[in-house]
Amino acid sequence: MATALFTQPQEAEQAFYEAFQRSDLDAMMAVWAEDDEVYCVHPGGARLTGLEEIRESWRQIFANGANMRIQLRGVQQIRGGLIAVHTLYEYITLIGERGRPSVVAATNVYLNVGGGWRMIAHHGSPVANAPAQAPTESTPTLLH
Repeated sequence: MATALFTQPQEAEQAFYEAFQRSDLDAMMAVWAEDDEVYCVHPGGARLTGLEEIRESWRQIFANGANMRIQLRGVQQIRGGLIAVHTLYEYITLIGERGRPSVVAATNVYLNVGGGWRMIAHHGSPVANAPAQAPTESTPTLLH
């Protein structure tokens, strides 16, 4: 399916959010590791396991044709050996809509597979009463 390998987990994350914002299904799936155990939890949704379920969920999201602007805030990174975990806030605004953005607390997990990084898990949870601005990015934490 996907052939992209990213040299750093941050590159995979950037590709994930660019694909999300553009509603580009092929680019979205190029970020995911080719593994039956990958999983995704959309805000308020059930856990989806495997590439087929994940692809179908993103296809449905993108089929709505919503133009979105996504700002990432409060990024925290933990990295150890072959795995990296990023937690962050997604501030999602539908283009043309007024009002406060929807805020999602997200956890993204990346695995170094064959010399490059790919996503193995994405979990998003809605945040009630989120601050207008989350903290700025923190310095990545490296585990040895």
